Amino acid sequence: MAFQLKAPAKEPEQRNAPPLRNYVGRQKPWLNPTRRRSLTGWGFLIPASLLIVGVNFLPMLQALLLSLQTGRGSRLTWADPFWSNYERLLQDEIFKLTLQNTFVYLIIQVPVMLILALILANLLNDRRLKFKALWRTAIFLPCAVSLVSYSLVFRTMFSNDGFINDMLMGVGLLDGPVNWLGNADTARFVIILGLIWRWTGYNMVFYLAALQNVDHSSIEAARMDGANAFQVFWHVTVPQLKPMIVLTAILSTNGTLQLFDESWALTRGGPAYMTMSMSHYLYEVSFLKNPNFGYAAAISYVILILVAVLALIQLRIGDRRD
Repeated sequence: MAFQLKAPAKEPEQRNAPPLRNYVGRQKPWLNPTRRRSLTGWGFLIPASLLIVGVNFLPMLQALLLSLQTGRGSRLTWADPFWSNYERLLQDEIFKLTLQNTFVYLIIQVPVMLILALILANLLNDRRLKFKALWRTAIFLPCAVSLVSYSLVFRTMFSNDGFINDMLMGVGLLDGPVNWLGNADTARFVIILGLIWRWTGYNMVFYLAALQNVDHSSIEAARMDGANAFQVFWHVTVPQLKPMIVLTAILSTNGTLQLFDESWALTRGGPAYMTMSMSHYLYEVSFLKNPNFGYAAAISYVILILVAVLALIQLRIGDRRD
């Protein structure tokens, strides 16, 4: 007699059960991999965004409200009309003078500094140059020097009995000492010279980093076609550095419009406000003499608007696609 083994019968619910994948998909449709990655990204972004809002944007809003108030010290009331602080700026001769001084620094110092940094970076990127690390370090070091230290050095060098006057009189270029820091034009020249000396190496490092991504074969091809060193630099290297040039121009413009250190440490804004920057005047209105925080906040918003407008113009010019 033969026996046949039969498989145990499946229970009805097991026989008709859907696949596990479909079951999970129906139960938790919001937890699919795409959405999980999105939630993870938001989990990292939200804390940083809240920190940026709390540290940057809320103080900006408070400063805007403060610029609509008037009064001395902590006794502030709403201005009547609200924009009276901004109207006062149009009549403030000292503010107009500091605005003019700041744009003199901007128009002269920023182009000279960026062109010099670009040339130095191109020279120091030469593969045949010896002691490149030494030269790069020497040119970059000024931006690491303390502001107080280099200001004292510059004030000593450009004093009436300082090194610059002695040197120029020694070679016969001057008949007598020049009061460099007591004359408006020469004092501005000293500030511009200090800015160029301190920040050229800083921008040079940006250009050196960008030059590492320049296609060297395009340079070799231009040389084989008969282009000289200047033509290779201007027509091959510079176009490939355009994004970095725009970035350094925006950073330098932003820093110059907010210039405070050199105006304060080198000349104290003198003589007669002729070298004072807008940020230096903002400091004086806020904390010296008779503090007026509402008017100072209006000055800060004018600086913010100038920075934003010039940055937008530079981005528009730099974003022109070939």
